[in-house]
Amino acid sequence: MTSVAIAFVQRRLKMKTKLISFLLRFLPCAFDATNMNRIQGGTCTLWIYKTVQTIAQVATSGYFNDHASLLNNGDVIIVVDTNVPTIDVCAVTSASGAATVTVQNGT
Repeated sequence: MTSVAIAFVQRRLKMKTKLISFLLRFLPCAFDATNMNRIQGGTCTLWIYKTVQTIAQVATSGYFNDHASLLNNGDVIIVVDTNVPTIDVCAVTSASGAATVTVQNGT
């Protein structure tokens, strides 16, 4: 292959990679407990959660259900969107003994 052909193929691959990354942001993804870390305990636990998803996706009812046994009403979750660097602060509004964990985005 010539250097022009190689450069063309490299540009096409880069474009496809960007397109796939963009499209993946719109797929509903499940909660990933490996990205959830407790940074302070007590009566109100402070958590940090890193994700590539938007806050709109993370703040949906039931998103944190896999962590329900560790979350309590009033806990605070700092949500870090690593794809578009933003930080949101959410309060857990329903968790203790609830079937569905809900959070309220307080930004």
